[in-house]
Amino acid sequence: MHVDIVEYYRQMGEATRLQGPEGRLEFLRTWDILTRVLPAAPAAVLDVGGATGVYAGPLAEAGYAVHVVDPVPEHIGAAATVPGVTATLGDARELSEADGSYDAVLLLGPLYHLLDRAERVAAWREAGRVVRPGGPVVASTISRFASMFDGFLQGFHADPAFRAVVERDLATGEHRPPTMRQYFTVSYFHHPDELPAEVADAGLRLDRVVTVEGPLWMMAHRAELVAEPALVLEMLRRVEAEPSILGASAHLLTVARRPA
Repeated sequence: MHVDIVEYYRQMGEATRLQGPEGRLEFLRTWDILTRVLPAAPAAVLDVGGATGVYAGPLAEAGYAVHVVDPVPEHIGAAATVPGVTATLGDARELSEADGSYDAVLLLGPLYHLLDRAERVAAWREAGRVVRPGGPVVASTISRFASMFDGFLQGFHADPAFRAVVERDLATGEHRPPTMRQYFTVSYFHHPDELPAEVADAGLRLDRVVTVEGPLWMMAHRAELVAEPALVLEMLRRVEAEPSILGASAHLLTVARRPA
């Protein structure tokens, strides 16, 4: 993993990122999708790139047997303290788990930190190897256009260096921020059209690609959106697979399955 990525996550921002209004919408929508695609508890779930256990904890509370694999030691230390969760160091591209040993696999972090396509396909393939036949692999990706939109929300476009980053994002998907700037770390931002081919090249069967926040992530600073989220979740669920708004979401979830 790129040294800048490791250093970024060693600051432990992932432990609190989903607690504010913006992150809360992402969490609620991701959780809503997981509850519809995961097998029933007490299924065994491998949370690859699961960081500090933000999703592993609620899954364990819901009765799942959850194991977190992450390359950042500080993340593993935090995840291992979450009740009902086990955690070990590991790499999404080369998992130590046995073939077909889990009922479901989550890739909610790795794919947007693997800039090389072959490495992303390797992570998909490894997830498909360790999930049981027919089991789901659920992966999160960041939209190709997220940095451009976020730059306007945050006022980052006033920085010429940031504008140069966005130009690269849009042209290649490679997000390489200047060192020592307070921007999101080295990443790969997917175009929605790329995901089916990655899944197919890993030998998996595509189930669906859906938006997480949809365009509402650009309004998520409004606390009322998540204070009473039932209506927001209902409406976003209705349009989550609408192709015309996939690129307007900050995050996408792709659900694939190992062939039976």
